[in-house]
Order: sequence, then C-alpha cells, then structure tokens
Amino acid sequence: MATLLKNWREVLTTQNLSSLPEGRPMDLVSKWLLITRASVFPMTLTSGAIGGLLAVAGPTPAPANWLYFTLAMVGLVLAHAANNMINDYFDLAGGVDSNDYVRGQYAPHPILSGLISKAGLVTAIAVVNLIDLAILVYLTEARGWAVVVFALLGLFISVFYVAPPVKLKHHGLGEPGVAIVWGPLMICGTYFVTTGMLPAWVAVASLPYAILVTTVLIGKHVDKLEADRAKGIHTLPVLLGAERSLFLNQVLMVSFFVLILCLVLVGALGAWTLLTFLALPRLAQVLKVYNQPKPAERPPNYPIWPLWFVAWAFLLTRMAGGFFVLGLVANAIYPVFF
Repeated sequence: MATLLKNWREVLTTQNLSSLPEGRPMDLVSKWLLITRASVFPMTLTSGAIGGLLAVAGPTPAPANWLYFTLAMVGLVLAHAANNMINDYFDLAGGVDSNDYVRGQYAPHPILSGLISKAGLVTAIAVVNLIDLAILVYLTEARGWAVVVFALLGLFISVFYVAPPVKLKHHGLGEPGVAIVWGPLMICGTYFVTTGMLPAWVAVASLPYAILVTTVLIGKHVDKLEADRAKGIHTLPVLLGAERSLFLNQVLMVSFFVLILCLVLVGALGAWTLLTFLALPRLAQVLKVYNQPKPAERPPNYPIWPLWFVAWAFLLTRMAGGFFVLGLVANAIYPVFF
C-alpha cells in the first residue's frame, strides 16, 4: 500500500511515474490518473470549492444544499477528465500529437505510450460523459434548465477547444475559453447548483481565480510556442510572441491579488480571503523566474521537461487558490466584511 500511495503521489504531482521498477505492471489507479491527467484536477476542485463556499461565506449567505454541491463537484472533475481525454484524442487524430511533439515528451500520452488504445479512450470518454449526463439530469430536475445552460457552454468550449471545425486553441481563443470555464461557468454554476440562485456579485467574485488558471495555460503555450508555430497552431503566445506573453502572464498573476483586495474593500469578499496574500512570496519567486531565460537543459530531477513556465504558474495557482479556499472557510465560520 505504501508503494501504491507513493506511485499515486508521483502521478498527481508530476504527471509521470518514473519510480515504477522496470518490468513491474502499473497499478490500475496510476494508469487512469495518467490517462485523465489528474495532476491538474486541483484547479477544477478549487473552482468548485470557491463556488460552493461563496454560498456560505459571501456578503449575503444563502441556504446551501451540500448534496447538490457534492454532485456538482463530482460532475466537474469528470468533465475535466473527459476534456483531457478528448483533447488527447483529437490532437492525435489531427496529427498534432506525436512522440516528437511536446505533449509526448513531458508526460505519457495515453495512446502513444500504450496506456490505452484509441477505441479504449473513446469508450472511456463515452462512459465518463454518460455519468456526467446522469448527474446533469438529476441536478436539472432539482434546479431547473439553467444547469443545462452551464453544462452545454462548458461542453462546447471543452470539446471544440481542439475538435474541428472550431479548434479554439488553434485561433488564439483557447486561453479566453479556459478563463470562462474555470471562472464564471464552474464557480457560478456550482454556486447556482448549491443555492438555486445567482446574484451578480458571484460572477465578479469568480474572476480572480479565472485569471489565475489562465496563467497556467498561457505558461504551457509559451513552453510549446515553437512547436505549435511549426504545426500552424496559433495559440495566444504564438500570436503575441514569447516576450509579450510572459509579460501578460506576470500582469495577470499580479492582477489576481489586486482583484482580491478590491473585492474585499467593496465587501464582495470577506476579509479572511486576504489570506491569499500569504502567497505573495511565491508570486515574487515566480515573477523572478519569468524575468529570466528558460534553462537551456533539463534541471536535475525536473519531472516535466521541456515544460518550464507552466510549472511555475501552476505552483502559484495551487498555493494562492488553496489560500483563497481557506479564507472562504474562515469567513464562513467567522464572517468579517469591510
């Protein structure tokens, strides 16, 4: 069991499993954590948690149904898993992913690495979406058709992020799409499912974390800039260039803290959410990295090379998001508003 826990921890923190002894079969949990790219699920869990906690930690607390909240959280994680698998399938089918492309270098690609067949991946996508559909039907009966609107908007952006004919990522629209999904759709949708209502201040309160999650994708696309440009994929960093994109990411990272402060001062968030400022030392560390060139070679024991800037953005997002959630919990227990 200790070995299994070690394996799961490695997959969840690095999206790799290098510690598995040669010749030993991979356990089923580690396999599916790799296939679904579970290492990035914390961002989805944080968005959902923010949405639910705003119900009891906001300026106007609302009656919360925690069963509906739990179902929403499960649905969000399953939707994220389906989205990751869909992206891997269509990028491979469209000739983007290969062993030489960045996706196959920093972590095992589900199909290229032999973890699962094409047919198996399609089946997994179908099964996960069917479970999500069952959750959607139940919550729609409980809360009304607005739940369907949130789900369909999220599904559209997730599927057509890489799927033809839209291919949002290929036209510089993937980054705005991620901001919409992990901010207004996830946070506001979870709040609505939890409470049955959606005041305007919740939409505004969803923006800081939406911005923070977007920095992770921009960092990843900066890391893949040359490879994407060679394949004709016009992500935002390809359109803006590396220097402008890195500067944009730094502005967005700082904006997260500025927005939190503004929302606290106007009373949309409780004073306890200023706990996010405990992540300022990490912000300073990340900004310093962003002001320096990417290393020419893989640093020792660095797990996701050739990715670089995305890892630092993710570290900040995970820490600041965690403090955001902790602040909301504290404000639900002992409300303090300016």
